[in-house]
Amino acid sequence: MLPSRGRAENRISTTAPTGLPARHVIAVALGNAIEFYDFVTYAFFAAQIGRAFFPSDTPGTSLLASLATFGAGFLTRPLGAFVLGRLGDRIGRKPAMIASFTLIGIGVTGLPLIPPYASIGIAAPILAIGFRLIQGFALGGEVGPSTAFLMEAAPPLRRGLYISLQATSADVAVMVAGVVGVGLASALDPAALNSWGWRAALLAGAVIIPFGLFLRRTLGETLQPLRGRHDVPTTRSYGRVAAAGLALLASGTTTSYLLNYMTTYANSTLGMPARIAFGATAIVGLCGVVCDPLGGWLSDKVGRKPVIVIPWLCLAFAVFPCFMLLERERSSFALYVACAVLACASTLAASSALIAINESLPHRVRSGAFGIIYALSISIFGGSAQFVVAWLTRLTGNPLAPAYYMIGGVIVGLIAQSLMPESAPIKVGSDSPRRVAGS
Repeated sequence: MLPSRGRAENRISTTAPTGLPARHVIAVALGNAIEFYDFVTYAFFAAQIGRAFFPSDTPGTSLLASLATFGAGFLTRPLGAFVLGRLGDRIGRKPAMIASFTLIGIGVTGLPLIPPYASIGIAAPILAIGFRLIQGFALGGEVGPSTAFLMEAAPPLRRGLYISLQATSADVAVMVAGVVGVGLASALDPAALNSWGWRAALLAGAVIIPFGLFLRRTLGETLQPLRGRHDVPTTRSYGRVAAAGLALLASGTTTSYLLNYMTTYANSTLGMPARIAFGATAIVGLCGVVCDPLGGWLSDKVGRKPVIVIPWLCLAFAVFPCFMLLERERSSFALYVACAVLACASTLAASSALIAINESLPHRVRSGAFGIIYALSISIFGGSAQFVVAWLTRLTGNPLAPAYYMIGGVIVGLIAQSLMPESAPIKVGSDSPRRVAGS
């Protein structure tokens, strides 16, 4: 097991700060919310986007091209994490978050305004890929400074709950995206959905960009000034934590993006109507809204490791029964039950994984290091998950292909978690130390 950086650092006073104003939490969480709204909306409108920008006479080719463009945004995430994440470690979390949010706005607004291939030819897919690359760069640089800010500004004994608000905001966005998708699929005919319905759904996410920028300008700064030459740690001092964290997040992001793919899977692979398939996204989002803060709160009470391991063990045992039920029944009931079970097990552990990695990284490199770890896991595993699963399903003709892929990710995550230290703080009262979590 990895060393835990000295437990003295995790001993905290009972007289902790009361926390952040609500507007500051909202300002930080909005970036994550827009990311997931846009990416999830793109995922379940992938077929319509494919027909608009990548028309083809070969069945399935447009969808694969659309999903490949979806994945292109992940290529620039590590670069964004390196540039903007390190900016957050050098000059402050706040300026890095403002820069990333501005670039997110450009990417979110630009894609749905591109004319179709029928109007501008090859320029349409080129512009689509370009906006995905810009957005990927911005999102790669967003997560490190914003998560570091929430952790550093939170009361030590409530870090899990505060960090969970990042994931909760994402699931609120997933739920809203699902509701928007169901509404558009129910109200519009296929021609309107292909023509402008998907564009309206994507543009809805751009509405809050000015509001988010205004709020972020009111934030304080949590980056502490350098105290000396030895205040900046070497890569070797936290390299093993970073490697274990990369594997842990690779598992979590694979599962998350496969859950977000359930709408496309239900519609394209299982042949369910769009109005039913879109409901899967709303169910996944609703479960996350409930389970993310619950998982963060539990991790503050009992520690990070139990709240990661137990739900993921449940997930490992539930994956195949859920997909087998879904493949056999192909009904709305089976789809929603499978999504609810898998989403609850997955999202309970999500916040604890984020806070465990952040608590194990040194303050002066936390923004950049966590951003790079997260970006690499997303780029390599999350960004490719939907494309790989769609390709495997088409290649093998086996609708259980997503189940095999998901169970592999869960196993990797459980192994990685066994190598991570318990990072939750120890509460020190007026009389004697009392263990809150960790050892």
